[in-house]
Amino acid sequence: MPDDPSSKLIIKTIKSASKKDLIRIYKEAGWWDTSYDKHPEFLNHIVEDSAVFVGAFLEKNLIGIGRALSDLASDAYIQDVAVLKEFRGKGIGRKIIQTLIKKLKENGVDWIGLVAQPGTSSFYEELGFEVLKDHVPLKYKD
Repeated sequence: MPDDPSSKLIIKTIKSASKKDLIRIYKEAGWWDTSYDKHPEFLNHIVEDSAVFVGAFLEKNLIGIGRALSDLASDAYIQDVAVLKEFRGKGIGRKIIQTLIKKLKENGVDWIGLVAQPGTSSFYEELGFEVLKDHVPLKYKD
């Protein structure tokens, strides 16, 4: 694989992806819990049921992903943006985010948010996101 994959890089919306490719990306991102090994069926719906799912391909190989959850009318949340380790730092994540934003805006979505992992805020701020002052992300706990 070339050092600069951008010449052969294709970023596009997709409606399906192989479980094997998704598992590899999720594992490298550190998002794969060992309990998922027993029940990876949720991956059957991740791509097709996202409002927008973007894949980054290099020579037909899926090397990065990103998705947006939305009603495609007003609000959207970007999540699960990840690139395989060997391709990080080459602008692929940036292109995935830009493609998600473009597709959401084409559908009239005017509010796009995300929850950034610690240490990644500056990456998203460079792409036009800003910290929501006085707002705290919350997660339901069982």
